[in-house]
Amino acid sequence: MNRTITIFDTTLRDGEQSPGASMNTAEKLRIATHLDALGVDVIEAGFPASSPGDFEAVSRISETVKNAEVAALCRATAGDIDRAWEAIKDAVKPRIHTFIATSDIHLEYKLRMGRDEVVERAVAAVSHARQYTDNIEFSAEDGSRTDPDFLCRIFGAVIEAGATTVNLPDTVGYAVPSEFGELVRHVMANTPGMDKATLSVHCHNDLGLATANTLAAIAAGAGQAEVTINGIGERAGNTALEEVVMALHTRPGTFPMETGIDTTRIHATGRLVSSITGIMVQPNKAIVGANAFSHESGIHQDGMLKNPMTYEIMRPETVGLTTNKLVLGKLSGRFALRSRLEEMRYNLTEEELNTVFESFKVLADRKKEIVDEDLEALVTDVVLRSHEVYTLEYLHVTSGTTVYPMASVRLGINGKVKQGAFEGNGPIDAVFNTIAKIAGREPELLRFSIGALTGGTDAQGEVTVRMKEGEHVSLGRGADPDIITASAKAYINGLNRLEYFKSNPVTSCDVI
Repeated sequence: MNRTITIFDTTLRDGEQSPGASMNTAEKLRIATHLDALGVDVIEAGFPASSPGDFEAVSRISETVKNAEVAALCRATAGDIDRAWEAIKDAVKPRIHTFIATSDIHLEYKLRMGRDEVVERAVAAVSHARQYTDNIEFSAEDGSRTDPDFLCRIFGAVIEAGATTVNLPDTVGYAVPSEFGELVRHVMANTPGMDKATLSVHCHNDLGLATANTLAAIAAGAGQAEVTINGIGERAGNTALEEVVMALHTRPGTFPMETGIDTTRIHATGRLVSSITGIMVQPNKAIVGANAFSHESGIHQDGMLKNPMTYEIMRPETVGLTTNKLVLGKLSGRFALRSRLEEMRYNLTEEELNTVFESFKVLADRKKEIVDEDLEALVTDVVLRSHEVYTLEYLHVTSGTTVYPMASVRLGINGKVKQGAFEGNGPIDAVFNTIAKIAGREPELLRFSIGALTGGTDAQGEVTVRMKEGEHVSLGRGADPDIITASAKAYINGLNRLEYFKSNPVTSCDVI
């Protein structure tokens, strides 16, 4: 029989640590329901002790998710563990995930503790968690740079104390597949009581080896893979769920393992996460990139026409890319729109559908053909936004070779309307200056990028901005056939996220 690999998704916790990728509660809840439908075994919903906002999000997710285990991360302290349990106690399958650093460099410079004291702290944390649940995961932060024998010692101690999963993280992305696989084999063979627990791995992508290290660990005996959608995460990111799952799915001879993932939901889930976080997926990204199933070379195209398997090792439909050519336009009705959205895995309420349909008709008057990417942008812009402080009511811009760029903007601010006009070095600069002036804000623009959601001159433009105000950094995203309007939407979205961060501060904490 094939071995089943547990898929532990940490998009909502470690993935959220991508710079500027913080999500509000409504956005996290939306992603969590998609992860549950995708078939992940464990959803790490957040770090409840880090902020009231994170606590609320974990609590809401715990109350909503029907199938997956819901995990809450906590440091190896009683207070963190108590807070974690309070957030996940209503989950169908709650899991407490506690951690402490174990490498010599972390012990000496960060914790200033000896090995005996670290083992003591870890055992105490697991023992404290046992009063709430027997579903406990322990992580050895910076595990890949930890002395292998000490790793076996601390894992053995926490298993004896009641941990049912022990996690070996490559926290700083330092490992390479051959040595990481050997480390997993060493831990499996030399940890006392290892037969009573599952060995997990959590890899980072600093050297571009996160997926390779995870697959090497699975081949060596690891039973759980910790991953994120689209590979998002701190620094260079985490192991990508879609890459691990499809590697196992595509190469069963090499990896006689299986997962419970519904692969046909991968693409839609990836698009949702990208839309909500504002982090665009690079076109050549494996599995979910725009070019992943595209063929431009004449030789490749000829082979594809004769037999798709000549140049495709996976069918696009396997990951949820549709070949449906149903064209939606201004004459399409509500039923056609609902059917297409359901095929794309969006199950909207009647009220949400009506709201999207109104925006759909407006867009259809401006764009001849509506494609999936347009619909995803509409759902994100119309439905996935929570209550916003700032809304765009009106925009008029003048610009040209003989006209000084000027923007006139009307904003809704907490239900009240304010308007103004200001100039800039270009039309977009004028828009940003005017919005900032009306809102009374002075954010620093760190990044501005433009992309097209689809091909053609009538494609919707997608703008992403990264901005900083005080200690807070946020990503804003906007989409519209008019690139200046898309820029205004992105800037306002970024301001709304900054406003959210101000009222939901996140404290600094250790990460695995």
